[in-house]
Amino acid sequence: MTDLYQSQRAMRQMRRQAMQRGVVAILDIGSSKIACLVLRFDGSGRLSEDNSIGSLAGQSGFRVIGAATTRSRGVQFGEITAMQETERAIRTAVQAAQKMAGVRVDHVIASFSGANPRSYGLDARLELDGQEVSETEIAQVLAACEVPEYGSDREVLHAQPVNFALDNRSGLADPRGQLGQTLAVDMHMLTVDTGTVQNLVRCIQRCDLELAGIASSAYASGYAALVEDEQELGAACIDMGGGSTSISVFMKKHMIYADAVRMGGDHITSDISMGLGVPMANAERIKTFCGGVHATGVDDRDMIDIGGDTGDWEHDRRTVSRAELIGIMRPRVEEILEEVRTRLDAAGFEYLPSQQIVLTGGSSQILGLDGLATRILGQQVRLGRPLRVHGLPQSATGPGFASAVGLCLFAAHPQDEWWDFETPVDRYPARSLSRAVRWFRDNW
Repeated sequence: MTDLYQSQRAMRQMRRQAMQRGVVAILDIGSSKIACLVLRFDGSGRLSEDNSIGSLAGQSGFRVIGAATTRSRGVQFGEITAMQETERAIRTAVQAAQKMAGVRVDHVIASFSGANPRSYGLDARLELDGQEVSETEIAQVLAACEVPEYGSDREVLHAQPVNFALDNRSGLADPRGQLGQTLAVDMHMLTVDTGTVQNLVRCIQRCDLELAGIASSAYASGYAALVEDEQELGAACIDMGGGSTSISVFMKKHMIYADAVRMGGDHITSDISMGLGVPMANAERIKTFCGGVHATGVDDRDMIDIGGDTGDWEHDRRTVSRAELIGIMRPRVEEILEEVRTRLDAAGFEYLPSQQIVLTGGSSQILGLDGLATRILGQQVRLGRPLRVHGLPQSATGPGFASAVGLCLFAAHPQDEWWDFETPVDRYPARSLSRAVRWFRDNW
């Protein structure tokens, strides 16, 4: 089979081995911070040992026993730009989390943003002739999906069946064991740039870690920030990170669309730095403690001490009104939200039964952002925080940790992917994923 199919199956097997060992690390590699969570699996929650019932990917209960974050270095727009700097930051985060957990971690599951994600909708049909649907038939109908020409410089990151239909009954989550004449499937495929994935895998290997899974941060954030009803009826999760803003749309508890805008909180900080003539560190502090996007009459009189350590007393004693600060921040926030609206319009978001939008990520905490997003996106907007998981420290419960928490849920309760099924040799797709995931060829 193809490199992608075998390597992804190998990663699934590594995840199972890590769960049997009882410990696995979660690594969220962002533009502003790198977060590492160490999970201990208790082995419960498995629906069956042979996976004949329930999710084929397997499930397990877990608890967070170690957590650490460090400032991200060598990462821009969610993509690695300096390998050694990123490697040093990953080692720092993993070692701190291991020290807190008191165990050594060999397997990690990583997520990343950026990489110019693109979504594809695939479908296929299979004639059953009245026989019972088994895993073999599911594998055959998934293999029958015609994969588009997505380019030699791109890799398939996710390929999930989002809907099954048996004869005239659609909306089936699991058709196994049922009888019918025709089995149809709708599958969502997400591709990303090859170089970004290659650099990420290489960086993790240089840290002497085994990669047991990889996911898009857009998928992980939506998994954590959207409640069950929102995932079922249709909702969009907008994860506003430091270097990029990830967008994911969920329907029937599956991600059906993902995209990213190459702008985030770091661009707002850069605007403040240039507009006020202060270092990036001071600009970040001003944005965090005094920033906003909605000006009132009081803001003209609310003066902010810019500060500085240049040695020039007059220069370091400068002040600026909060209204001027908002005037610098609001145009960039509006630009980001306008780009998000363009992506949602292209995805046909307005046709979903429910059009809830959830803002998460570190930059979503800017004061007044939800009100501005409501006016620009024209939908119901709320601020989202990740779901609470066992053992998660209080410092890691904010919106900035939505991707990390979602990756924990992805590790313990993965949704079925195309490579979870044993595809028969005679049913390999003609245009299969032959160009995908070359980054494993020399490593497995």
